[in-house]
Amino acid sequence: MSLLSLIAVFLLEQLQPLDYRRLVADPLGAWADWIESRFNAGTYRHGVLAWCVAVLAPALAVAVAYGTLYYLNPIFGWLLNVGVLYLTMGFRQFSHHYTEIQLALRLGDLERARQLLAEWQGISTYGLGSEDIARLSIEGALAASHRHVFAVVLWFVLLPGPCGALLYRLAGIVHERWNAEETVRQTDFPAFSRLVFGIIDWLPSRATAAAFAIVGDFEDAVYCWRTQPANWPDRDLGIVLAAGAGALGVQLGRPVVDGVELSDRAELGLGDPADVDFMQSAVGLVWRATVLWMLLLFLLGLASLAG
Repeated sequence: MSLLSLIAVFLLEQLQPLDYRRLVADPLGAWADWIESRFNAGTYRHGVLAWCVAVLAPALAVAVAYGTLYYLNPIFGWLLNVGVLYLTMGFRQFSHHYTEIQLALRLGDLERARQLLAEWQGISTYGLGSEDIARLSIEGALAASHRHVFAVVLWFVLLPGPCGALLYRLAGIVHERWNAEETVRQTDFPAFSRLVFGIIDWLPSRATAAAFAIVGDFEDAVYCWRTQPANWPDRDLGIVLAAGAGALGVQLGRPVVDGVELSDRAELGLGDPADVDFMQSAVGLVWRATVLWMLLLFLLGLASLAG
């Protein structure tokens, strides 16, 4: 049922792309902000309680709903799987921006590429060159493929029904919203959400990195995975980016000039500087990794039937 649900969601996403920001990110972000406004008394234990209400309670509710629907009719359970997965995962959350940036760079429209990157990632892109834009776009695509596809798929498979997919998506949004710079400076409230998301993302980040290594340059991917992520702010995400960069043979990370300021960032990957051709190679890497995951799920399904 898991494989059929994933195939259905991939097809549905291609036929009817989801407005992720309006239908998912903004409502769930508002939910996380509302819980924080009600529970944030500045202490760690309040953060634990708030996380349980914001993340654990909805995931458990979906698990109960799935069990009930599956008991009534397995098709009802499958429909809930498809509905929740459609809202929590998919390539369309980032592929539109990525494709438009790639096209703008091929046409030499640097200003348009800067504008699209700023809209996608919410960062200042003033003064960025084509190499910087390509590099940041590849990083964004690798990170988004992990956060919006591979990690969601893994938790969907590990936990019953669609509760794992919802758990990962809610935990990620809560982690992002509650760990804003001003909140982290002022209270211990977001510490638990940061700790739990690190635990939840530990296995998926390494599974994604392993998939990139298998379908790309394995030796360089493993070397970059072992030696480079320690200096990245988010080490788990750094593993994904380092392995992806090594698998592609491209240089990611590195300092980025924003106007007159220099943003100091660790180096990731090996090989040539990023350009628009590497952007296309990154698309191929992600799709090959997706096919690998689907093949593994298919083999696991056959093994389960044989058992």
